[in-house]
Amino acid sequence: MISFDFTDTQLQAQRMARELAQKKIIPTIQEYDRAHKYNPQLLRDMADADLLGFCLPEKYGGLGMDYISLGLACEELEYGDTSARVVLSVHIGLYCLPICTWASEAQKDKYLIPCAKGDKIGTFGLTEPAAGSDAVGIQTTAIKKGDTYILNGEKMWISLADVADFFLLFAWTDLDKKRARDHSGLSAFIVERAFPGVSTGTIHGKLGVRAGNTGFISMTDVAVPAANLVAKEGEGFKIAMFCLDQGRYTVAAGSTGLIRACRDASVKYSLERETFAEPIGHHQLVKQMIANMEAGYEYSRLLWIKAGWKKNSGQPNTRETSLAKWIACREAEAAAANAVQVYGAYGFSDEYPVERFYRNSKGASIYEGTREIHTLMQADYALGLREDRPLREHLPIVSQGD
Repeated sequence: MISFDFTDTQLQAQRMARELAQKKIIPTIQEYDRAHKYNPQLLRDMADADLLGFCLPEKYGGLGMDYISLGLACEELEYGDTSARVVLSVHIGLYCLPICTWASEAQKDKYLIPCAKGDKIGTFGLTEPAAGSDAVGIQTTAIKKGDTYILNGEKMWISLADVADFFLLFAWTDLDKKRARDHSGLSAFIVERAFPGVSTGTIHGKLGVRAGNTGFISMTDVAVPAANLVAKEGEGFKIAMFCLDQGRYTVAAGSTGLIRACRDASVKYSLERETFAEPIGHHQLVKQMIANMEAGYEYSRLLWIKAGWKKNSGQPNTRETSLAKWIACREAEAAAANAVQVYGAYGFSDEYPVERFYRNSKGASIYEGTREIHTLMQADYALGLREDRPLREHLPIVSQGD
């Protein structure tokens, strides 16, 4: 029997994130967004709210909540600001959940438990200056010498690059396969910021997510212990695709929260602003824009919830996650454009939040697989050219609470 009722545990996760957004994010976000500045207190606030490991197993320091809880938290955080949701997408979706699934127990003890407790921060590095959606286009190499791998290369557009303690990075361990563009030559490594040869920097001048830290990671002859190889050599591509499945899920849920933020701001303004002697919300074309936001919110939410349900039950879900990500991001862009239209000339002013919503909405249609990538994926599924298979025999099933 399908139920649309959330469990008490899922509602608890929603409240945790909502309270943080209302008390810590919304009151200060305008200041940090205008200054293009990351708020260093954000991670501490999220750790204090138990959000940095809340959907990880209790044995590794988490609270044992499930994927629906993660989606609800992402929706609430992005309602506050995209930069806050990005933290969950990267730290949990792209780092912690993959480590929980693919790493050895020794690696989990060292590199997962501190992150689940909020003492350390993790991030993910696949994208490079000349390689985005084309993952096998990366140039970073990892050459084994004795009991270490020597990494050289640069990762670009990495969220939390200048903040994270641990990096889950991808590199070629087989140079012949690199030349042949055979993805089975890629491997995954856990790299510490403290390793000699690692340097990071922040990218300035972004269109959106200005309050988030985005940067690069450079590696020059970085000696990484062989013990930090995740899984086996040659499994890096599968791990990266697994990471993206988790990240896309959080982006879909977050973008749904942005749609709701656009709707709420538009409703409030349309009942206050008057033209032709009545509130603009009484005009039919304004109603149409708000109706489109409402519809976009409702079906985007159903899509990410379906993907989360499949994740909870351990079923293959790449198809559902891709669709949720594509549609929610598309609807968030449309909702933000309409919200600026509802505000009229004031929508161009950073005195009102819709200007920030508009800028923030664009990035999600590019990262975690561009809208074009997801369009092609869905077409291939429909045409029978792609089959949805698990990226590992068993997906992690996080405790579903009640």
